[in-house]
Amino acid sequence: MKEYPDSTNTTSYVCAISRQEWEKNISISFIDEGQSFDWGKTSEDYAKYRDIYPEEFYQYILKLGLCKDGQKVLDIGTGTGVLPRNMYKYGAKWTGTDIADNQIAQAKRLAQECNMNIDFSVCKAEDVDFPDETFDVITACQCIWYPDHKITAPKFAKMLKSGGKFLILYMGWLPFEDDIAGKSEEIILKYNPKWTGCNDTVHPVWVPDEYTKYFEIESQEEFRVDVPFTRETWHGRMRACRGVGAAMSPEILRNWDEEHWQMLMDNAPENFCVKHYISVALLSVAEKNDNSTPMPAK
Repeated sequence: MKEYPDSTNTTSYVCAISRQEWEKNISISFIDEGQSFDWGKTSEDYAKYRDIYPEEFYQYILKLGLCKDGQKVLDIGTGTGVLPRNMYKYGAKWTGTDIADNQIAQAKRLAQECNMNIDFSVCKAEDVDFPDETFDVITACQCIWYPDHKITAPKFAKMLKSGGKFLILYMGWLPFEDDIAGKSEEIILKYNPKWTGCNDTVHPVWVPDEYTKYFEIESQEEFRVDVPFTRETWHGRMRACRGVGAAMSPEILRNWDEEHWQMLMDNAPENFCVKHYISVALLSVAEKNDNSTPMPAK
């Protein structure tokens, strides 16, 4: 099972990089033993291979009454815009931000190819700044571990309208239940032993304590899904993960590439499914006072 930091001790949060390099490298002490990673290094693979959420994922969000029908939605850590692009047809007005300029470039390209009007911009989650009560919903998909929550929790609450929702989303593979996923993790750890995104089991997505000061936890739920892949798409999905394409040097990545592909040739049919689970936490912004300032959660 993945371990998460004690969010009462956010002094462990580290982003020790220069202003000129902030969009390229992230280093957080409780992730990968502080080893830096750069999502921009894997943007092309990310755009091609990480658009994998099954229909059940999007239908679950719609059943919550979110991200549709003219709602204004901010997607934090949007990456290549997978969530906004796939839910665009349901009528919400989307804004997406990400720390990596290469990720946003891919998001803009993919949205433009489909004539989608989505406002994508390069910005750290801590620096996102919109007027009070701008959004109906803020989403954080696969990225809740990365921001400094002491900064983002009050910011998100103020940017949400009264009664607005903060939706935390996560999907992970299950290496102890799925043979291919387990073998893939073994090879990643061989080449990147500091990677901590391994050994996942079904469990509630992390809700950092800072958010409970400004939000009420409305619901949390987990459910299992089987996600279809080919050898190529699973190989690409693995290469686009934090522990591989975002962290390895070119030489190490070439060695990983060769060994992982050979493992798939030896063990996987051309078409197969990988066992995953989806975990969702729905938070509602606490009641606001007359100055649109969130009141402490009850």
